[in-house]
Amino acid sequence: MTDARKPTSPIKGRGAASRVASRFDATTTEGVDDGWGSVYEDLADAPKPQTTVTEERARTILTRNTSPDVGFSQSLNPYRGCEHGCVYCFARPTHSYLDLSPGLDFETKLFAKTNALDRLRDELAKPGYVPQVTALGINTDAYQPIERRYGITRQVLELFAETKHPVSFVTKGASIERDVDLLERMARENLVSVHFSVTTLDNRLASRLEPRASAPHAKLRAMKALSEAGVPVGVMVAPVIPMITDMEMEHILEAAREHGAREAGYTLLRLPNELKDVFREWLELHYPERAAHVMSLVQQMRGGKDYSAEFGTRMTGTGVFAQLIQQRFRKARARLGYGRLPDLDTTRFVPPRRPSPQGSLF
Repeated sequence: MTDARKPTSPIKGRGAASRVASRFDATTTEGVDDGWGSVYEDLADAPKPQTTVTEERARTILTRNTSPDVGFSQSLNPYRGCEHGCVYCFARPTHSYLDLSPGLDFETKLFAKTNALDRLRDELAKPGYVPQVTALGINTDAYQPIERRYGITRQVLELFAETKHPVSFVTKGASIERDVDLLERMARENLVSVHFSVTTLDNRLASRLEPRASAPHAKLRAMKALSEAGVPVGVMVAPVIPMITDMEMEHILEAAREHGAREAGYTLLRLPNELKDVFREWLELHYPERAAHVMSLVQQMRGGKDYSAEFGTRMTGTGVFAQLIQQRFRKARARLGYGRLPDLDTTRFVPPRRPSPQGSLF
């Protein structure tokens, strides 16, 4: 059952401020003020939610999609849930499938796929497997803090490197620098690219929007380190939030270019399913004076709704404000000399050998 109390202040170090109800909850509760103020009790005084990690055994590890407006058709997520706590994360509603809240549960109740390496080896060794660029860490960041403990991303990346299988990343984690040895080696064979997702360059705003993601300056530092190692690097200005971060677009593109980014893209704020409730709550707590204006602009770019999932426009929106953002991005990208990263090579793939109880002679 979801806590019915309404938060009156944010929780330090967390993006969400409450356990927003899941759309699959069989029972939901709603607080009603009885005149004593109990409904509006400050949840910040309650014990701080701690991060817990459940180890799970995945049945499969590669996920396919046929969406026409994303740049990959295959992905691998080492974890479920993400401790970065980005309040705007489009993946939050996936926690509802686990009977958990897309709010606080998404960033505090995490799952580690401890058999990911074995499952990946099995899938890559199938006789009919056809290699395709695999996005590593899309629903949740492959370089979130618990990667330091579990190292699952490192394990699967080592297998991809061993089999010469192409991989792409979109990350907010500067800890990707840890794997520069593998990334540098794969880059020499055109097997890897890395995009850093940068929402803001303002440290204070970043601590509210994405409290446990790497700070903006740390992302830029990692971007430069990978670029200098020969790894193709790009930047995603994502998401663009009207009246919160949209004014930073050009500054982000300039900073990323100075730190080695060669390709750039952007996405507009997306609020599918319960995410609209998580984000509205965040707005009311952090920017109550402009919350209505922000949501008005969001709806203007979404056909009058909080969100439209229509392919082709769900990433960039529609309407005058969306067109303005698109024009600003195109002009800045051209002015700064951004181009395209090379297509990754799928022809080098060497399938892994299946484990044999008899061992191997060669």
